[in-house]
Amino acid sequence: MMMNEQTNLFDSMTAEEAVDGRPAQLFELKNNNGMAIVLMDIGAAWLSCKVPVDGELREVLLGQSNMSDFQLQQSYMGVTVGRVANRIAKGQFSIAGVAHQVDINQAGNTLHGGTSGFDKRRWAVVGNKNSVEFELVSADGDQGFPGELTVKVKYQLNDDNTVVISYQGKTNKATPINLTNHAYFNLLGTDSGQSALGHSLGINSAAFVPTDAVGLPTGEWQDVEGSYFDFNTAKVVSQHFMLDEHQQAAKGYDHAFVLDESCLQGALAACLTSPDNLVHLSVFTTKPAMQLYTGNWLAGTPDRMGGEYQDHAGIALETQFVPDAVNHPHWDHPNVVLQPEETYQHQTRYQFTV
Repeated sequence: MMMNEQTNLFDSMTAEEAVDGRPAQLFELKNNNGMAIVLMDIGAAWLSCKVPVDGELREVLLGQSNMSDFQLQQSYMGVTVGRVANRIAKGQFSIAGVAHQVDINQAGNTLHGGTSGFDKRRWAVVGNKNSVEFELVSADGDQGFPGELTVKVKYQLNDDNTVVISYQGKTNKATPINLTNHAYFNLLGTDSGQSALGHSLGINSAAFVPTDAVGLPTGEWQDVEGSYFDFNTAKVVSQHFMLDEHQQAAKGYDHAFVLDESCLQGALAACLTSPDNLVHLSVFTTKPAMQLYTGNWLAGTPDRMGGEYQDHAGIALETQFVPDAVNHPHWDHPNVVLQPEETYQHQTRYQFTV
């Protein structure tokens, strides 16, 4: 349903045309606690997340308030990214012995689906009663990927303050697929001006994926035990920030964590707590990995207030397959290639406790 209390965002985001010459469509979901989220058909994006804290609504999601700034930003804020989230080395992979070259858009590699990824598209809206579902048909050869792929992303807001994001995909040719949402969280409030590095973070993971200078996996996974990547006991993100060569190469954390197998049966994947201890975020997912990105390159990105975000203004917890998994079939990891007879089906839940 359309918003009432969020009228300003609805008006400001639709005042300008989107890339296809038409205004965006925005939708609001509210629960019985007063929590509200705003969604948009451009990029199947999660634009806003307001959580009731001490009688007030706290905006905990980084974002923009107008279409020009939304299209200017290159940080993928709140959007659905695909066909393949994260990186593919040199934009190359093979399926059943057939080599494919897809669009290259960052440091000689493919990032988040290419130059015109799913985050840049207008999605069809196929339902918006107690949830909002977006649908996109990606043509055979889109950005170089094989197969016509039809994907659906459904957002639901429950009365336990959980945002449920469900993903589905069908293809007519074998193709890699790895959808995620790229929301950035700052549980202190995105207008607080405070870095997100003061948040406490826990990740249910025994291994992370080391990367090279351009963010590609170096090959082997590494145990988190004894490293600065051990978040099995929750700790403040800044505690071991930039203290090793892995982080120094990436300007912070920008690495995939292989989640404990218990997460596939519903165990907690990650938890994030605001420095004032008033907002707690629990992440549950059917995906086998999660990319932790500490907003290392956010400086200069437009904010909602006419200013700019600084580096580390928000933290992204991107549930997904391990980066470049399509080129590492030897890994003990689910196959990222979707076959025509299969259905890609995953879900991630973000539960806010205040």
